[in-house]
Amino acid sequence: MCSIMGYFGKGIDGALFAESFAETVSRGPDDTRIIDFEEGTFGFHRLAIMGLTEEGMQPFSLDGSYVVCNGEIYGFEKLKEELKDEYEFKSGSDCEILLPMYRRYKEKMFAMLDAEYAMIMYDSETGSFLAARDPIGIRPLYYGYDENGVMVMASEPRSLKGLCKSVMPFPPGHYYKDGEFICYKDSTKVEKVVTDELETICGNINQKLVDGVKKRLVADAKVGFLLSGGLDSSLVCAIAQRESKTPIKTFAIGMEKDAIDLKYAKQVADYIGSDHTEVYMNREQVLETLREVIYNLGTFDITTIRASMGMYLLCKWIHENTDIRVLLTGEISDELFGYKYTDFAPDAKSFQEESQKRIRELHMYDVLRADRCISANSLEARVPFGDLDFVDYVMAIDPAKKLNTYGIGKYLLRHAFEEDKLLPYDILFREKAAFSDAVGHSMVDDLKEYAETKYTEEEFEAKRAQYTHAAPFTKESLLYREIFEEFYPGQAGMIIDFWMPNKQWEGCNVNDPSARVLSNYGASGQ
Repeated sequence: MCSIMGYFGKGIDGALFAESFAETVSRGPDDTRIIDFEEGTFGFHRLAIMGLTEEGMQPFSLDGSYVVCNGEIYGFEKLKEELKDEYEFKSGSDCEILLPMYRRYKEKMFAMLDAEYAMIMYDSETGSFLAARDPIGIRPLYYGYDENGVMVMASEPRSLKGLCKSVMPFPPGHYYKDGEFICYKDSTKVEKVVTDELETICGNINQKLVDGVKKRLVADAKVGFLLSGGLDSSLVCAIAQRESKTPIKTFAIGMEKDAIDLKYAKQVADYIGSDHTEVYMNREQVLETLREVIYNLGTFDITTIRASMGMYLLCKWIHENTDIRVLLTGEISDELFGYKYTDFAPDAKSFQEESQKRIRELHMYDVLRADRCISANSLEARVPFGDLDFVDYVMAIDPAKKLNTYGIGKYLLRHAFEEDKLLPYDILFREKAAFSDAVGHSMVDDLKEYAETKYTEEEFEAKRAQYTHAAPFTKESLLYREIFEEFYPGQAGMIIDFWMPNKQWEGCNVNDPSARVLSNYGASGQ
C-alpha cells in the first residue's frame, strides 16, 4: 500500500498538511515526499512494491503536471511500450505511465486502466485538479472541504478529520474534475446477460479467476497469502501454488480454544504444498486490540469489526515476523456468488439486485476491512476476485444460474474448479462459515459478552437514542459506535448503515449479522 493526500488550492499551512498526512505513514513507511507547487500541495507515503529504486518515488511530474497514486496497474508494460516515443520512462514503477497516458487520452484514460487504484492529479495544461478511483473501490480515497471551501483528498479519513467538517468516501468508478464527480464505469451494470450453458460459464469462471490470480503474483517485493480454509482463499492459494515454482507462503489465524478453520487451512496447505504458518489469538488480545482496530478501520459496522479482529492480528504478526510486503486475499467472492442469506432470495431478480447493492457498497465493508487491516501493518492487499474482467463476467451471468438451486451455495464457483482437483473435494464443497465465526465462535461471543458489561439496559436505551444515522441496536453496536465517535466525531456518514442480511426476505429478519443466526447455517461452523 501507499498513502496519498492532496490540497486542491493555495495557502494550506505546511506543518498542518504534514501533521495530517503523517496519520497514514503506516501505509507507506519506506519514504515520504510532500511537494508544494503554486496551485496546491500533494503528499506521498511510499511502500515500495514495483520499481523499488529511488526513481519510482512519487509524485511523478511532467511539464508542471503532478500525480500521486496508490495502486497497482496490471499490464502496464504494454501501455509503457505504446507511450515510449512520447515520454522517457525513468523507473520500473507502474504508476509512472499515468501522466503521459493522461496527456494522450485525457479522461478516457480512467476506463482504460486494469487496476486497483486511487489517484490525485494536477493538469498544468488546463489548471485543473483531478482524482479517480477504481470501479470496485479496492484502493481507498476520501474527500472533504476545509474551512475555506478548498477540496482536500486523502487515502484515509484520519488525515482529513482535523481539516474538514465532513469527510466522505470518494465514489468508486468515478473521476473528479472541476467540482464534478463523473462515473466512468459502473461494475454492477450489465450490458448483456450471459445465458450460455453451465459448463461454458464455469469454464470461463475458471479461466478468468486464474488470470486474475496470475497478474497479481507479479511484484518486485515478496508475496504471501491469507488462507482461512474457506472456499475463496483456498482457491486463490491453490491457483497461485500451481503457478509458482516454489512453495508459496500461506498464513492462517484462529482462537486458541475453538479455531474452526485452522484445521481446514492446514488441510489445504498440506494438499497444495504451501509453506504454512498458524497463528493463534486469545480473548485478551481481541479485547485489548478492539480500540486500535476501530481506529484503523474508521467504521462502526459490526460485521466489519468482528471480521477484522483476526485479519488485523494476523497481518500484524506477518509484518513483525516476515519480510513479506504483498498479501493476496479472498474477498469479493460472496458479493458475486452469494452469501448464506442469499439462499433466501425470493427470485433471480432479487438475487441480482442484492448482488449489485453489495458490489456498490463493498468499499465501506469487506474491501475497507482488507485494506485497513493490511495497510495498517505496512503491507499491500491484492484481491483476485475483484479483477475487473472477472467481476464484469460474473455480474453478467444469468442470475437464475447463480441462485442456490443446487443444494449448496456458490455452486458455479465450486463446479468451475471441480475437474482441476486443485483442492480436496470436501474443501471445494464445504459449507461456508463467515470469517468472524470461523476463527472461533468464542471470539464473537467474547465481544458480545464484553459489550454487555458496559451498559445497563437503561444506559443502552438512553445512549443509543442519541444517534439518528445508523442507530445502534445492540449493546455491541453501541460500544463500537462510541469508540468510533471518539476517534471520528460526527463522521458516521462515511458508512451508509450496518451490514446486515436483507431483512425484507423471509428468514432474514434477524438482529445479528452473523450467519450463525440463520436457519440454513447447518454444518458451516463444524
